[in-house]
Formats: sequence, structure tokens, C-alpha cells
Amino acid sequence: MRGPCRGALLVYSMHMVTILDYGAGNLTSVRLAFERLGVTPRLITSADDYVRGRIVFPGVGSAGSGMEGLRARGFDALLRREAAAGTPILGICLGMQLLLGMSAEDGGVEGLGLIAGEVVPFDEAKDPSVKIPHMGWNTVRHIGHPLFVGVPQDAAFYFVHSFFARPQADADVLGRTDYCGENFASVVGHGSLVATQFHPERSGAAGAQVLRNFLNLEGPACS
Repeated sequence: MRGPCRGALLVYSMHMVTILDYGAGNLTSVRLAFERLGVTPRLITSADDYVRGRIVFPGVGSAGSGMEGLRARGFDALLRREAAAGTPILGICLGMQLLLGMSAEDGGVEGLGLIAGEVVPFDEAKDPSVKIPHMGWNTVRHIGHPLFVGVPQDAAFYFVHSFFARPQADADVLGRTDYCGENFASVVGHGSLVATQFHPERSGAAGAQVLRNFLNLEGPACS
């Protein structure tokens, strides 16, 4: 991915941010986080309501109900189409996990397959001293992707999850975090698609900077 572009980018990035409401929660905190950056997102409950713009794909809960909600609203097809078109998309928490091909949660759930790989549970046996779910602040070691411009190495972000992503390609891993004996992928990306296991909307100044950087990632308006 090329770095953030200039000029026409601002017309695209600072307007028309769409948050997908598929029944998976935490929408208010995400909306308020963008509003603090001077952006008023649109919340939509159907793919028919989408107009051109950046997409935010948050979520908490289980993979099975999450995918069911996406399919019922046509968001599965929307995300696949817009990812192929190069639209900037940000997945958060469950939204990140559903981007992969398969999740072990709920007996096995097929995801969107936009990033090759699987989602697997933490194994408490690897480190009995920690608790599952992984809940609270932890650090991220990133690779210097534009999503992390101005974010120091090992900055702390807020996590709540029991499963984690295991992408097939190292190139799709943008940041890693240590927990329960795993150095897991806490940030992934492929093309204009980026996603965080942590909640940037609940992660203070570092999280706000990640959201700000998402608004400045390259999109179709800069091609």
C-alpha cells in the first residue's frame, strides 16, 4: 500500500464515513470517537443505504451471530464489493475477526474471506496466570504502516476478546501483541482494508490517532 496521499484525499476522507449497524453493538462509542475528530458518520442498517465513502465495520459478540447479521443486511456482499474496489475499510474487534476466512467460534463459522487465515481461541494452558477473555490495556508493536503515523511503538490500546486472528500471510499482519503465550496479530490489513483487534474508540489519544490516520488512508479518490 502506498502512503497517505494529499489534495483530493481530504475531500474523500473527511466526509462520508459510514458505520455498519448489523446488530453487533458498540456503535455509539465509535460514532462519538469520529465526532470528536470533526466527522459525523452515517449509521446504516442495510446495504441499500450505502453511498460512496469510507466504511467502519465494528462489532462485539460472537462470530455466528455477527455473520448472520451481516448477511441479513446485505453487508457481506457490500464489504466484498467495496474491498475489491479499493474503498478504505476499518474493521474493529469482531469486525476484524469476521474479515478472515474461518472462525473456530460457535462450532466453526465461515467469515468473509477478505484476509486469508483463521480465528482461533486463546489456550489458557499456555499461560495459566492470565485470564480469558483478554480484557484491558496492552501494547501493540506495529510495522510503521500509515495507520500508525504518529503512534509510538508499544503504545497501549484497549482489548476485549477471547479469540484472535491468525492470518496466513505475514504481509497481512500490521501489528502484534503478546498475551497468553501468543504473539498474536492485533492489527491486520490487505490493500485498502485495515482492522484492529483492539478498540481504538476506547483507547485514548493513541486510538484517536489511529482513527485520524484511517481518515487519511488512500482511497479511490486519490487514484
